[in-house]
Amino acid sequence: MRFKTSLQKEPKHTEIVTCTGWTTPDEVYSGSDDHQILRWNLLNNECTCLVKLGNDVYPTDLHWFPKSGAGGKKGGSGGADVFVLGSSDGKYHLVSKTGRVEKSVEAHRGAVLACRWSYDGTAMVTAGEDGLVKIWSRSGMLRSTLVQNSSPVYSVCWSPDNDQILLTNGKQLVIKPMQANAKPVMWKAHDGVILKADWNASNNLILSGGEDCKYKVWDHYGRLLYSSVTHDYPITSVAWTPDGELFAVGSFNTLRLCDKAGWSYALEKPNTGSIFSLSWSSDGTQVAGACGNGHVIFAHLVEKRLEWKNFEVTVTGAKTIDVRNVVDDTKDKLDFRDRIIKTSLGFNHLVVTTSSQCYVYSTRNWNTPMISDLKEGAVNLILQAEKHFLLADNVGVHVYSYEGRLVCSPKFQGMRTDVLNAQTVTISNDTVAIRDKTDEKVIHLFEATTGKPLGDGKPITHKLEVMEIALDQCGPSNERRLAIIDKNRDLYLTSVRTFGTERKTVKLGTMILSQVWNDNSNMLAAMADGKFTVWYYPNVAYVDRDLLPKTVCEKDASEFGKNPQLLSFLGSHVSLRRADGSLVSTGISPYPAMLHNFVMGSRWEDAVRLCRFVKDDTMWSCLAAMAAYAKELNTAEVAYAAINEADKVQYILQIKEIPLKEARNAEMALFSGNPQDAEGILLQAGLVFRAIMQNIQLYNWSRALELAVKHKTHVDTVLAYRQKYLQVFDRTETDKRFEQYAKGSEDKVDIDWEKIEQKIEMEYSKEKERGGGKR
Repeated sequence: MRFKTSLQKEPKHTEIVTCTGWTTPDEVYSGSDDHQILRWNLLNNECTCLVKLGNDVYPTDLHWFPKSGAGGKKGGSGGADVFVLGSSDGKYHLVSKTGRVEKSVEAHRGAVLACRWSYDGTAMVTAGEDGLVKIWSRSGMLRSTLVQNSSPVYSVCWSPDNDQILLTNGKQLVIKPMQANAKPVMWKAHDGVILKADWNASNNLILSGGEDCKYKVWDHYGRLLYSSVTHDYPITSVAWTPDGELFAVGSFNTLRLCDKAGWSYALEKPNTGSIFSLSWSSDGTQVAGACGNGHVIFAHLVEKRLEWKNFEVTVTGAKTIDVRNVVDDTKDKLDFRDRIIKTSLGFNHLVVTTSSQCYVYSTRNWNTPMISDLKEGAVNLILQAEKHFLLADNVGVHVYSYEGRLVCSPKFQGMRTDVLNAQTVTISNDTVAIRDKTDEKVIHLFEATTGKPLGDGKPITHKLEVMEIALDQCGPSNERRLAIIDKNRDLYLTSVRTFGTERKTVKLGTMILSQVWNDNSNMLAAMADGKFTVWYYPNVAYVDRDLLPKTVCEKDASEFGKNPQLLSFLGSHVSLRRADGSLVSTGISPYPAMLHNFVMGSRWEDAVRLCRFVKDDTMWSCLAAMAAYAKELNTAEVAYAAINEADKVQYILQIKEIPLKEARNAEMALFSGNPQDAEGILLQAGLVFRAIMQNIQLYNWSRALELAVKHKTHVDTVLAYRQKYLQVFDRTETDKRFEQYAKGSEDKVDIDWEKIEQKIEMEYSKEKERGGGKR
């Protein structure tokens, strides 16, 4: 990926350009020391003067009122109507799109160095040469003086939730909460004065550049994630793309494009002088820079490259894409009517969104795409699953089929689409999961086909803030699993669909940097504490926790460098991105994927044959868990025997003796540590006696008695076993309910072991008859 830059032959401004700002992806405004605000129309390359300021007014910063603050106008092409302009005379000015100065407000002693609207448009912050940071209402009334510094504040920006302000203070970065008594977070960020900072709403990361000639990436706790090498000149401007995937860095005769991890995609050396300000278009495809020699530089993102299996897709221009099949080297060129905004390649389809349309290409046919109109404007996220894909724009989240049909638009109260990214939204064939930005512990689940909340409509509430979520892609919907990485970088697996039972969440690992599910079998790969780890069958945690360590493959990850990111997991091939931006690949054994395919097709004999051929305990452990989960007893017996789990083989043999299928299934649910599920299976099948005996065996006395009384059967059995239990431990009855039935009251039940044993024998005889005799 790189920038395609353009400069005018002669600069339109006669002095230093200090600020730029976009209204629409085709219209830019620039302010200069020549006292002019110019309007640039990129469609017809026209440049006109919007307003001529007074001779004592030098513009310092310019920021357009956010579209989301205007109530989320439909049609992303409609720009904002007013911008705030900071100036050297200590005032800020509210200027309309027509060039009329609506209001001028005395704000600071000395110059107003920075001014920014909040993301929701309800407030504005200004920072000045006098070291003050002030909060203003939308109409321009002073709300509070938030900060008083001794040195000038060169840059300010809002936190993603609009409840904190990031500001520069010499060599320090400071995060100041809006609450009056809240303590600020501050840290020394650079060895020279910090000139520019930016805080992205989507990824919650902070970017800074300073006179020490470095740019750095931080998290919102002030932890350093990336520091550049020392450059030749001070870093005068930095800016995130709206989706938080990239950022631009400006310096003297230098424009750099970087990934959010910090490494550089491309470096341009235009003749611009210092680039004092950078601003991105709302669709994140173009950047405008305010240059020291009077120029305004425009740069367009090109050569974005996508790979999937044997296909390579490259965005070669604003409206063109090249497709290459590396197997037979066939090439196709795709042309579009409008500018390309987002692209995604996966599951045999290429999805391309432009400023007005969505194109869906099948990898089998590049000539006739499915085309649908986009009414709501710029798309900021595309996610794909096997049967459909998800688009997020500035109005909502939409699920489409690959035929271009809108399937649904899931939503919940307070949903903010401007902060959604691939870490906080995930889609599978039947489910959509979205992390709530207002409460980061909450994950909302929706049916992918209807957009309705799953089950009882209650979201998942994790115990800590959630950083990343991912749904597995294969298997039936009732077995869908969601992988969660939380703030502690712990990895959890949770069941998505719970039918009246409690949601089960299990911990898989710690110190997880990134994760990715396999595309055609439910294997999960992660970078965990310096190791590349693959869980061949994560579902084992729900079946037999003892087998979990035996179904994991670990490799030393030192060859991938520090903090590598997993990109894709296709078949047995894993793609990673190293911290320096280079792409590397690694592979795993092809056998687990084959085993998954056999099991999904219920080819148990083939699965056993494969394990016998491979002769690996990991494979046998996976098969044992898969067979136990599917209640395939014969295969489970063979697999557990192969890994010398004699006690479990014995238990399975006992289960096989049970004549009724439902009772066997209940015992397997118990084997997997799910007594609630086991009881449900038994009661549904009318096997009340077995349900009572199960609770007795688990010493769940209250539940056993409750079932016996409710179904008016075997109350004496429960009391007899309870009495026996108390005698063994030499204890007296303390439970009032049991006392009621044991002592001389109306409800007293006599205990006669002979009768009880006859009744039990009769129950087992009935089961044999119902099951057609002993198996």
